[in-house]
Amino acid sequence: MALLGDWGVTLGKWAGRPPARVEKDSGDPAVRQVREAAEAADWATVREVLEARPESEGRVGLLWAVGETAGAERWLSRVVEAEPEAPLPRLVAGIRQINWGWEARTSARASQVSREQFEVFHSRLRTAEEWLYEVAEREPGWVSPWYALQVTGRGLEVGQVMARRRFEATVRRDPQHLRAHQQQLQQVCDKWGGSHEEMHAFARDAAFGAPGGTLLGQLVAVAHIEEWLSLDSGPDAAYIRRDDVKASLHRAAEHSYRHPDFVRGDGWTQVLNTFAMAFSLAGEPSAARECFRATEGRVTEFPWYYLDGSDPAAAYRKLRSAAGR
Repeated sequence: MALLGDWGVTLGKWAGRPPARVEKDSGDPAVRQVREAAEAADWATVREVLEARPESEGRVGLLWAVGETAGAERWLSRVVEAEPEAPLPRLVAGIRQINWGWEARTSARASQVSREQFEVFHSRLRTAEEWLYEVAEREPGWVSPWYALQVTGRGLEVGQVMARRRFEATVRRDPQHLRAHQQQLQQVCDKWGGSHEEMHAFARDAAFGAPGGTLLGQLVAVAHIEEWLSLDSGPDAAYIRRDDVKASLHRAAEHSYRHPDFVRGDGWTQVLNTFAMAFSLAGEPSAARECFRATEGRVTEFPWYYLDGSDPAAAYRKLRSAAGR
């Protein structure tokens, strides 16, 4: 993978160009509200915010905001004990266990994670699975427990067959669930035991099997970025600048954000950010410029942290400048 600095792009001011900042809380005020309530251990407000948001309208983002809150496992365990028959406390507590587990594992490579860290990681994921399965049984129509089980499944390495079943359980309840498809794409990546061929086939089938205007077009771009990431410097640029890769990206864009039925639903800014990066790497400045313009300076951590883990907005700004935006 080529380093961002290899692009030799000069930063500078662009007249009329909006500032580029990492979008906090997905631009959703309810995410900030529920996060602040979780930090204050205010279960009444957390529940109120979650119950007001349908599963089909970005509820997973709210749940994950609570799950990412440091220390929330302490007061959530008390809520679970106080409401033993209620599914929502178990769902929230289960998602916190997932995030708490990854905190123990860290984002380091597996070879750099100790046996003790893995034991804590797996213990917390197993606790999450127990609660999530209980929620799925009590609320069979809910999408979020099955999505969360996709995440635990990857961490516990349940295997491709079981992972596929969990994905299918999620999309039976919400066929266009972007996050579920993103999880399954990672599951079939080469780095998680799949292959490049399987990854690209999944991305194409999901994107073009959905109606025009779908957010799932992003999957095609993510798959090309993933293969680019897997290659050494030199072969990576040769790959993503191939004519067939460029054609694939344009076809996905036409079926997704360029389509007249495209709706700026939950996750739309990440979709545009992903295409902006993919087209930039592919040497398609006009297409990249179109995406940068549409994002209006809203930067999502994914996929830019692949280029600059400490400052995704810097990576965005650098390639935006290269595209002439």
